[in-house]
Amino acid sequence: MVPAGFIAVLFVWPVTRIIARGLAPGGALDLGVFGQVAADDHFRGVVWFTIWLALVSTAVTLVAGMPAAWILGRFSFRGRSLWRSALLVPFVMPTVVVGTAFVDLLGRGGILGVDLRDTVWAILIAHVFFNVAVVIRTVGDSWARLDPAQTEVARVLGASPWKVFRSVTLPSLAPAILAATAIVFLFSFTSFGVVLILGGPTHSTLEVETYLQTTVFLNLDVAAVLALTQMVLIVTGLTLAARLDPNRRAHPVGTTVTGRQTLRRIRTARQRLGVTAVLGLTGLFLALPLTLLAVRSLRSDGGWTLEHYRGLAEGGTTLFVSPVSAVVNSLMFAVGATLVATVVGGLAAAAVGYGRGAAVKLTDAALMLPLGTSAATVGFGILITFDRPPLDLRASPWLVPLAHALIGIPFVVRLLVPAIRRIDPRLREVATTLGASPWRVWTTIDAVLLRRPLVAAAGFAFAVSLGEFGATSFISRPEFPTAPVAIFRFLSRPGPANLGRALAMSTILMVLTALSVTIIEFLGGSELGRGPSSATPTGGGSPTTQEPPEMAATGGRP
Repeated sequence: MVPAGFIAVLFVWPVTRIIARGLAPGGALDLGVFGQVAADDHFRGVVWFTIWLALVSTAVTLVAGMPAAWILGRFSFRGRSLWRSALLVPFVMPTVVVGTAFVDLLGRGGILGVDLRDTVWAILIAHVFFNVAVVIRTVGDSWARLDPAQTEVARVLGASPWKVFRSVTLPSLAPAILAATAIVFLFSFTSFGVVLILGGPTHSTLEVETYLQTTVFLNLDVAAVLALTQMVLIVTGLTLAARLDPNRRAHPVGTTVTGRQTLRRIRTARQRLGVTAVLGLTGLFLALPLTLLAVRSLRSDGGWTLEHYRGLAEGGTTLFVSPVSAVVNSLMFAVGATLVATVVGGLAAAAVGYGRGAAVKLTDAALMLPLGTSAATVGFGILITFDRPPLDLRASPWLVPLAHALIGIPFVVRLLVPAIRRIDPRLREVATTLGASPWRVWTTIDAVLLRRPLVAAAGFAFAVSLGEFGATSFISRPEFPTAPVAIFRFLSRPGPANLGRALAMSTILMVLTALSVTIIEFLGGSELGRGPSSATPTGGGSPTTQEPPEMAATGGRP
C-alpha cells in the first residue's frame, strides 16, 4: 500500500494533471492537437530521430561491449574484480558531468582536434560511454556461467571455433544479449542531459523536445502529446523487455554453472595480447573523458592552478548561493532521497519478490514507469500539483528529495527483487520445521541474506540522487540549487571562467559519485552480478533461481 500510494501521489497524479492541463486547458478535452502534431514535419522528425538514435546507439554499444564481455566472461586475471567495479563508475556518472566532459573533449581545441559539438557523433559517443557497461556486465556475467563442457564436446566433434560460437555459445547467450539490447535501447531512447548539452538546437529527441515545449515555448498541449507518445513507446519497450527476460526461458540442465568454475587462466601470449588490447582500449575510452575533465579543471591560461576551485567559494550572478552550497544541497538531498527510496522501494521489492501472478508482474512494470516518462513532464507536473494546501511543497526543500526518491525506487526494486528470489525456500521450510516463528524465520534468514543487496540498493539510490538533473531543473528552488543544476547554469553562460567552474564542480561531483560506487561494490559488490546465491545449498543440484543478467549488469537500472 505504501509504495502504491507513493507512486500514485508523486507520479500518477502529477503526470495526469500536466497532461490534462495540456489537452483540456478550459476543462473540455481537445484531441485536435494530436492531429496537428502528427501532421507537423518537425515533430515527426523528432520521433524518428529519437528512435533512430536509440537504435544506432544500441548497435554501436553492443559492438563496443562484446569483446570486453568475452574477456570478463572467459578469463581469470589479476585485477578482474577491480575492473568490473570500475565499469560501474561511468554507468552511474551524472549526465551533466559526462556532458561537460565531452563538451571539453569533443569541442574546439579538444584532444581530437575537431569540433564535434552539436553533432550526432557526440551524442552517440556519450551514449556508448554510458551504456557499454550494461553490455559488458550483462553478457559477461552470463558468459561466465556457461558450462564449458558443451563447447569442449563441440570441438571434439570437429566443429571450428566460429561454428562452436555460432551454434553453441551464441544461442546460450541470446537471452542476455537481447536483454542488454532492450535496456540500452531504453536508456538511449530516454536520454535527456546528454542530448540537451551535446545535441545543440538541431538534434532534439522526444525527451528534449518535451522539455523545450514546456519551458521555452509554453506549449503544454504539444508537450502533453509528446509525453504521451513517449510513454506509449516506453510501455511497449518495457513489455518487450519483460518478454526477453532470461528467467522466462527454461535453461537446460547443466547449461549454467558457477562463474568461478568456468573462468580459465591466461596461458598463451596470444590470449595475453588479446586481453591486454581489449581491456586497454575499453579502459582508455571510459577513463579518458573523466581524466581530461579533472585535468582541465586544474588548468588555466596554460598553467596549473586552483583558480576554478577557489571560484566555487564565491557567489555570483549565475547562482543565488555559492557553488559549494549547491554541492552541500546535493549531499543533503541525496541522503533524504536514499532514506525514502530504500524504505518505499524495499516494501515494493518485498511485494514483488515474494508475490506471484500477473498482478505482481504488472506492479513490477508500473514501478519502472517513472524512469520512462519525460523528466519535463514529471518535474513540471510535480511543480503544478503541489501548489496549494495541504500539499503546498513548492517552497519546501523536501520536494527535491521526494522527486529523487521517485527515480531511485526502481533501482532499489531491481536490486532487491532478484536477491529475494534467489533465497532458497527450503531454508525457510527447515527453519519452520524446527519451530521458528514467521518473524524469526525472516530475521534470521531473509534479513541476513538481504543485508548486502540492501546496502548496495541504498548506494545506488544515493548516486542516482547526486546526479539527477531533468526533474530537478524544474522543482529546485533558486536558493537550494543542486550541483547538476549549478553545472548546467555555468555551461549556459559564456566565458572561460564559467566553463572552468563547471569543470571544477563536475570533477567534485565525479569524485563523490565514484566514492559512492566504491562503497556499493565494497559493501554489496558480491551481490552484483552473481549467479547462484550463497543461499543456495551447495550439495548438488542447480540453483532454484538465478539473477537475471540485466540486474547483474546495472544493479537495477531499468
